[in-house]
Amino acid sequence: MNVGFNFWFYFFNNYIFFQTYLKMGFSWEFVSLGYGLGEDLLSYTLVSLSFWICFLMILASFSVYKENFFQNLFLFFVVFLLISLIMTFSSLNLFIFYLFFEISLVPTLFLIIGWGNQPERVSAGVYLFFYTLLMSLPMMVALFYLYIKYSSMEFIFFMVENNPFLYLCLNMVFFVKIPLFLVHLWLPKAHVEAPIAGSMILAGIMLKLGGYGLMRVMKLFIGDVGLMMNEIFIFISLIGGFVISLECIRQSDMKMLIAYSSVSHMGLVVSGILSLSLWGMSGSLILMLAHGLSSSGLFCLANILYERSGSRSFYLNKGMMNIYPSLALCWFLLCSSNMSAPPSLNLLGEIILIYSIFNFFQGLGFILFIMVFFSAVYSLFLFSFTQHGSLSSSMYSMSQISVREFFLVMLHWLPLNVMFLKLESFSLWI
Repeated sequence: MNVGFNFWFYFFNNYIFFQTYLKMGFSWEFVSLGYGLGEDLLSYTLVSLSFWICFLMILASFSVYKENFFQNLFLFFVVFLLISLIMTFSSLNLFIFYLFFEISLVPTLFLIIGWGNQPERVSAGVYLFFYTLLMSLPMMVALFYLYIKYSSMEFIFFMVENNPFLYLCLNMVFFVKIPLFLVHLWLPKAHVEAPIAGSMILAGIMLKLGGYGLMRVMKLFIGDVGLMMNEIFIFISLIGGFVISLECIRQSDMKMLIAYSSVSHMGLVVSGILSLSLWGMSGSLILMLAHGLSSSGLFCLANILYERSGSRSFYLNKGMMNIYPSLALCWFLLCSSNMSAPPSLNLLGEIILIYSIFNFFQGLGFILFIMVFFSAVYSLFLFSFTQHGSLSSSMYSMSQISVREFFLVMLHWLPLNVMFLKLESFSLWI
């Protein structure tokens, strides 16, 4: 009884704080300035997403409370992670941003290593840590260079730089975090080994740190050298999105498929940001928020089946519509959002991004068409393989879905399909 009370107390406490935050009001210019922190609409929307995903993480991780598996330590890491994310998204100073960007890595690492399911979680944590850390060192060199040149680390003082070395040093850490194709190998490994809370925070927020960082520093690279480098990385991300889409179709692990689909979707986001257009920036923000909710929701659904069957394999988790018809509806709703069906934010974000990338270079139109087509293919593959087919005889002893789990899934789906009514929040900040 005490464990249940503890759990719901933390959940509603977080929710009430989030509601208070929403009432603060927001503006296209920086507000709440002070101590090197401030928020414009870009920061506001991503901090709101951080709150939402973090309190849903607490809701999804009821097994930690039920088994009393270091629950206070778990809550400490979730709150520590939330604070570091708020500080990252609210910082006006590049050094403070860099500091909290790196600090947010630590609680994520502890969540994966401490509460992951398989022994391979240690190697997954090492992958995550060293990929990010290795690319962070060139960024530190870039910070020293910028400080010597401008005598300040404030974003507002930076001017256009035509330096390809600076471009790589400053942006590679964001490309790893997003992740860009070729430096994405840490992501599927980390997702598969992480507990549900780790998967949710990785898909929902940590990938968005890379996009946010690119949006903030891209004003440095609107010169000739920046545009030339952007063309190279747009090509890599779109070709990579196409290759990863093919990879998704041959997966046999639910979490692996959802993790790889993140790489494909974020390839579009990278291309939109690097197109340096107003449409590209708006579309990238919309798709980042949409992906954060839809991908996190799909991980929750995969975890609901995993907790009951003990496996993430498609071959064992078949015919679930026979025992869980209501959950099949949730699967359908989130898979349709993931494949950008209306009225989800994914559709809006992808339409805007396709327009901006096609405007940037018309030769990419065919790759964009193929990516959107395969997005529908692997989303339908995920839905049909888990819900249809003959049921394994070992599944008849599975427990029913609780109200908490339906509540969790619908709290992902509702904002995802209602937020299109508040579109000025995603475009006014530019």
